[in-house]
Amino acid sequence: MAGRVVVVGSSNVDLLMKTPRLPKVGETVTGGVFAQVFGGKGANQAVGAARAGGEVAFVGCVGDDAYGGQVIGSLKADGIDTRFVFEEKGVASGTALIMVGADGRNCIAVAPGANGRLTPAHVDRAREALAGAAVIGTLCEIPPETVDHVIALGAELGKPVMLNLAPARAVSDASLARLACLAVNETEAEFLTGLPVESERDVEKVADALRARGPGTVVLTLGARGAYVAAEGVRALVPGFPVAAVDTTAAGDVHCGALAVALVEGRPLLEAVRFANAAAAISVTRLGAQPSAPARAEIDALLGRGLPR
Repeated sequence: MAGRVVVVGSSNVDLLMKTPRLPKVGETVTGGVFAQVFGGKGANQAVGAARAGGEVAFVGCVGDDAYGGQVIGSLKADGIDTRFVFEEKGVASGTALIMVGADGRNCIAVAPGANGRLTPAHVDRAREALAGAAVIGTLCEIPPETVDHVIALGAELGKPVMLNLAPARAVSDASLARLACLAVNETEAEFLTGLPVESERDVEKVADALRARGPGTVVLTLGARGAYVAAEGVRALVPGFPVAAVDTTAAGDVHCGALAVALVEGRPLLEAVRFANAAAAISVTRLGAQPSAPARAEIDALLGRGLPR
């Protein structure tokens, strides 16, 4: 399989504060460090894929504020095709407020802004991009009807669609059954199945329950432990890479972007997931969403150290 990765999703401007610890409700914590960076789960995936070596196009909406042009310019700087990033009038671009504690944990508040204006009609206007995709990636930070439309159009065009169920929300069985790949973390998997994700046996049961909903492949990310893969004839935990976490923001997005690139390159599934694990591991060692996405040479270097199998 050869061609480009097309991501249909959200983009944000992230207002980021690194603090000694996350504040409690009603508490002020001083001594923080501030940065404005670019994020949004869709744009993060696109940037993660581009830096991992993929040819990438992004489909989304920005506002007619000053941030909109900055978002597009940032995507272009990573070589991403932005012809189908639409400017919506009278609305702000997506914005996220992110606090990150010293241990790398975060809390995030998002104002979707123009991301909430991404409609099925916009997706139809981007049909040319989807028709030229080797893999279509999407996620749940855009309207539900748009996600369903992307998945249905991908099926109509005969294109594999990867859905990252983030943030977690209900998805129809019809959409799940059309997916080539469903990517979820532990919280999202529990949301969909109602089953806990704690023990090794829990992981296997949840992955099987998700596959029973129809996706061809389920990739269940487990943080530092790695990712569990369930597909036809495949049940395996692909171990993670031990690193010191600084900020876990966008790790799942980077994982999905890198996974899409590896699959487009024709790597076997477990090898592709290992490639994605390496990209995500590097990303958590850095502050910020898109600034954390590693370059292809960095991923290859970590894989070349022989850790882990």
